[in-house]
Amino acid sequence: MTEARIDAAETETETGVDGDADREAVEHERSELREFVQELSTDDIKSGGWFTKLLAQALNSYTEKVDWQYFQERYEGVPADAVVDQRIKMAARYAALEGGLSAGAYTAAVVATLGSLGGASPATVPAALATVMVDVAFITRLQLRLAHDIAVLYRVPLDLSDPEDMWKLIRVAFTIKSGEVVREGVIKMVPAMMRPVIKRFYSGAVLSAAKGFPFVGKFLLQRNVIKIGIPAVGVPLAVALNRYTTLLAGRHAQAVFRNEARVIEIAEGLSGRSRHPRLMLWVAWLVIRADRKTTDDEALLMRHLVRLVRERHQVVDEELARLVDIEPAEVWRRVDAEPGDLGDLLDVADRVAAVDGALSAREKAVISEIRERCRRA
Repeated sequence: MTEARIDAAETETETGVDGDADREAVEHERSELREFVQELSTDDIKSGGWFTKLLAQALNSYTEKVDWQYFQERYEGVPADAVVDQRIKMAARYAALEGGLSAGAYTAAVVATLGSLGGASPATVPAALATVMVDVAFITRLQLRLAHDIAVLYRVPLDLSDPEDMWKLIRVAFTIKSGEVVREGVIKMVPAMMRPVIKRFYSGAVLSAAKGFPFVGKFLLQRNVIKIGIPAVGVPLAVALNRYTTLLAGRHAQAVFRNEARVIEIAEGLSGRSRHPRLMLWVAWLVIRADRKTTDDEALLMRHLVRLVRERHQVVDEELARLVDIEPAEVWRRVDAEPGDLGDLLDVADRVAAVDGALSAREKAVISEIRERCRRA
């Protein structure tokens, strides 16, 4: 949604007025996306190139205006969780409204055309695909912007000019890891009668980011065809599927970015309290590698610790950066050579070990050794 129409719809909701503003916003977006779809070629749709074009249309101006300052002005003093919940519910409402408006256009001819994914005659493909592409583009843009908003609200930095951050946003927005949402157990919030349809929607091909934006476009179109290809599709089913897939996508984005915000918060606290920033990095990495593996949360924590130590303490440890295997003896030598109170290092070890859940036996052993050496100091 454009930020102005988001404001209007939110005001209506907050004051208890009916959903006229929501419907007006959805109609406006559909009209805008209908123009976008009309400019696409049949090849754009078949190849997935439509997604590359939609990315630019969906994010360029939007991300410049809808930033932390935008939310701060609207929700000053409100905890991020509360605002995120409202954004997810609003997006689900819009998705449901759009599903109802699109469902009536899913005629037998359209379903037959999409069933072959372009196998019909060239004369019928553009009209049939255009009918569905407005729906697909609407949900795609809605979920992409929702994921962006959630990242901003949790203050998770995303540089969308960086390909890695862009892929991260795409994977989170579209719940990509072979139906990750279904495995997370979030599907429990969906009514029992809808669960088989939701599972079917999220099952199937695994998206490989290495194949590029057009592959994402083909992936998303094929996934949405599942909705259209269900026999006797009607308004209630289209409304429910749009609503619940958007709700699940929002909850998934919330889980991912809220967790990253938690890890960043830990890193900021440890960096801010540290009296031994260089040594802190060695101790943190020793604890992380204690069980010979590195979880996603541990890798994320280490990345932010290194960044914050560089920014706040002007410390860049090239020796640690070049390290392949960390030797405990080298860390103990560094700890033993450091005079004074080393209590901050023990705090680092405890927090780093716990970042990804329960401590392993090896992590406990390393922390025990750190505790003993800190006492000697």
